[in-house]
Amino acid sequence: MAYNLKENVMKEDRFTGGHRMCAGCGCPIAVRTVLRALEPEDHAVVCSATCCLEVSSFMYPYTSYKDSFIHNAFENAAATLSGVETAYHAMKKRGKIDSTYKFIAFGGDGGTYDIGFQSLSGAMERGHDMVYVCYDNEAYMNTGIQRSSSTPKFADTTTTPVGKAVPGKPQQKKNLTKIMVAHGIPYVAQTTFIGNFKDITEKSRKAVYTPGAAFLNVMAPCPRGWRYPSEKLMEITKLAVETCVWPLYEVIEGRYILSYKPKNKLPVTEYLKVQGRFAHMFNPGNEWMIEEVQKEVDKNWEDLLKLCEL
Repeated sequence: MAYNLKENVMKEDRFTGGHRMCAGCGCPIAVRTVLRALEPEDHAVVCSATCCLEVSSFMYPYTSYKDSFIHNAFENAAATLSGVETAYHAMKKRGKIDSTYKFIAFGGDGGTYDIGFQSLSGAMERGHDMVYVCYDNEAYMNTGIQRSSSTPKFADTTTTPVGKAVPGKPQQKKNLTKIMVAHGIPYVAQTTFIGNFKDITEKSRKAVYTPGAAFLNVMAPCPRGWRYPSEKLMEITKLAVETCVWPLYEVIEGRYILSYKPKNKLPVTEYLKVQGRFAHMFNPGNEWMIEEVQKEVDKNWEDLLKLCEL
């Protein structure tokens, strides 16, 4: 089905207002958009690892979800949902269920890149008909802004504080999207919020309705951890794309497809300078940090263009 902005906007929200997520947080936007990809007649089972999303959208006896919801421990969202998906197909085969259900897991980068990676990898390798969505805010935001393997190099976090001895996180960000591609699953995509949400909407629909395992990696900025004014959420995601810090692409049956190529690729300084977590990189004597980040971004971008045969 082709993307239709008006029809998509008119769909009833399956993730309601009244949750306790912070203003300017990208996570609820990602969840709402992904769930809107569902057709009205289809049901869903939503699963969430312990994270900002879970503690803010499902405080018993209140819930922000209109579909069935399962809360999991930090490490086992993918494992739980793969079990539910298996049970569903078994019951449908026996004639005990007539309705069509889709299975969607959400997790932050801490519960996806790190703690939940084992169960995620297992579910993807087994090929369960489910979608795992990582809302990537690049740190353990729910428990105090500690670094994760998704945290970018030189970012200031509570466990990689900037000082005389440490210039922020010393390691590069893990490329989880490519790791998921290596599992050989039918659909993998990287996206965020730009323009009229066309990219994330189309990729969400493909992920939900592609038979087999699918993975979506969504950049979802955090105003507290990234230290930006809440109203600058969309500006930051746009800069991430225009600087190629967070390129938009999808991998369908192993084939890399670039979703967007900036007409004029911006320098990484445009992205870094609007976030307090990178403020120290602009101090006199720290120019080498910016140069190193630019070099890494350029290398990754060129590698991606080659994979997309561009």
